[in-house]
Amino acid sequence: MKGEFRHSLDAKGRLFIPAKLREDLGARFTVTRGLDQCLALYPETEWAVLETRIRALPMSKARDLQRFFFSSAFDAEPDSQGRILIPAGLRKYAGLVKETVIVGVAGHAEIWDATRWQAYNDAITEERIIEAMEELGF
Repeated sequence: MKGEFRHSLDAKGRLFIPAKLREDLGARFTVTRGLDQCLALYPETEWAVLETRIRALPMSKARDLQRFFFSSAFDAEPDSQGRILIPAGLRKYAGLVKETVIVGVAGHAEIWDATRWQAYNDAITEERIIEAMEELGF
């Protein structure tokens, strides 16, 4: 998945998921808390991989991950207008009030509060990118 899309959350907590991302996510996908106070959207196949890997860990290492990812997760199916209803607890976690940014990040997508997304991007330095690329052998 790739791309950046800006959409507004409606008064009922519904958010339009762009058609391109809906194609990648499938008719049904999982939404849960993501890292950096965003929401993560996983296609069923990617969610199954994440769940299997977490379950394979010893309980002493897995319990925090299980609680973080699984307790807030729900299966989403966009309505006829391409919207999903985001539960209040997840909206609060990600600070979603009105303006959002939905981004594709390889195997999943993320939903960010627009202001938080801007601050996150402002904090990324070229040095951090170069360092990460060198670690990957680029």
